[in-house]
Amino acid sequence: MSFVVPGPSGVSLRDRLKGLTVEDEGVLRLVGDHLGSLAAVDLKARCAAGLDHDSESWAVRKRELTGLSSSRWAGSLTKATHDLWALARRGQAAHIRQLEAGVNTIRHRLALPLGEKGSKRTAGGYRSRREWHAKTRRLRVLEDRLERARADWAAGRVRVVRGGKHLLHSRHHLEQAHLIEDVWRAGWEASRRFLQADGESGKRYGNETIRISPDGEVSIRLPAPLSHLANAPHSRYVLTARVSFAHRGQAWRDRVEADRAVAYHIHEDVQRQRWYLTASWAIPPAQTMPLTAVRAGGLVGVDTNADHLAAWRLDQHGNPVGAPRRFAYDLTGSADHRDAQVRHALTRLLHWARRHRLAIAVEDLDFTAETSREKHGRQKKFRKLISGMPIARLRARLISMATELGIPLVAVDPAYTSKWGAQHWQKPLTTSRRTTTRHDAAAVAIGRRALGHPIRRRTAPPRTHQSDGYGHRTVQAGTGSPGREETRPRIPGPRTRSVRPGRGANAGNQNAQHRPGRSAEHGSWQQDSLPLSP
Repeated sequence: MSFVVPGPSGVSLRDRLKGLTVEDEGVLRLVGDHLGSLAAVDLKARCAAGLDHDSESWAVRKRELTGLSSSRWAGSLTKATHDLWALARRGQAAHIRQLEAGVNTIRHRLALPLGEKGSKRTAGGYRSRREWHAKTRRLRVLEDRLERARADWAAGRVRVVRGGKHLLHSRHHLEQAHLIEDVWRAGWEASRRFLQADGESGKRYGNETIRISPDGEVSIRLPAPLSHLANAPHSRYVLTARVSFAHRGQAWRDRVEADRAVAYHIHEDVQRQRWYLTASWAIPPAQTMPLTAVRAGGLVGVDTNADHLAAWRLDQHGNPVGAPRRFAYDLTGSADHRDAQVRHALTRLLHWARRHRLAIAVEDLDFTAETSREKHGRQKKFRKLISGMPIARLRARLISMATELGIPLVAVDPAYTSKWGAQHWQKPLTTSRRTTTRHDAAAVAIGRRALGHPIRRRTAPPRTHQSDGYGHRTVQAGTGSPGREETRPRIPGPRTRSVRPGRGANAGNQNAQHRPGRSAEHGSWQQDSLPLSP
């Protein structure tokens, strides 16, 4: 089922804090370390409470933190703690579902005879007795993990690491991570700092804790134990750096001048030795266009792959227009490099779609259950391929960037788009000067499905009436489309085996068909008109 994708519900901007002095950085580290220690204590208390948590215990924790910081800092700390706990619960539920899928798959395959082939949706039996025996042992391991995960879920126990589990494990494998202990320690301390404050509508510039004026001046309300470091009234510290958001800067200024809520987050990039400030706020969901209006002028079908986006423009009848386009990206290297590659590819795609004033059709992909090693067995190359596709990153980036440019997005069912696109469109679209790939054909299939047309190029008439008596042969042509009943192109050679070469009749000339009373029939077959009088 195709649908128009709703826009994002929030805005996030980031700018670098340039020109910080050594004193400014020292104050930021002291405040972040102090609040980070309070966040760790609060998270420990929240995890210990488990499912017994209620509003009263929340108020008790907030009162304890208020004396060590401030009322607003305590509110931000407890809210961040609840968000971490809720995120851990969602991850725990996803882990249980993954374990259940693996256990069910192994049990199904163990029950099948050795070497039995599977179907399109279910896996077959194992190839050898040795593999069968190894999977029985793995089944016991997965069942034990599933039992422990279910017990933790029932008891409300979660395991959260402030700073990240990946960075924690790197401490014991510094050589593999290409780190030294001092560099790791600096990154670990920076990731555990807490310097974020929620916004408040009606307060000055939308935030009393981290306040930024429209001209870019940044001031921070210091916690009570660090109030002696203030360089401004009311226990505030004003940084020498100024911020000026290059992207959506005017929207941010309009918001702070109206004293509307804006949340801020300050963090340090240890590798680059830079400080950044992120501003975010919620926005009302944008009004989406009706699907019929989006389909009116055609659209661009996009097929997502591991190293590029294949796109093809389609008109409103589902016919490919022009040549296919490919927007490549390289997903090797650091996370920032991968994110920049995805951003650059999407920018080129969106600008191309905006020049033609067309919507974009994408697949509603979700490879959460497709990466399981129990489902695909030894197909390590295929598992690596689908695991490397940046589906979540592409989806988030595409929605926000398309909404900013005013380009509608249509999500379609991804079932069999690559297979049927190659079956029905790859060969017809291949010419002597253009080689159509499987991905290009899949883009056409995605676009046709978004337009409401079947992926097949044309539907044949009933065998009992192989003509245009039941309607035009191309199903996407409406009754009011001009030219739908024009003559079809002449195909060389005979139309049937009973006609010798060179004697074929024009398919579009209805007077040339061998029917009674037609001029194409032989003269001896025609019946003369009866005389009116003897």
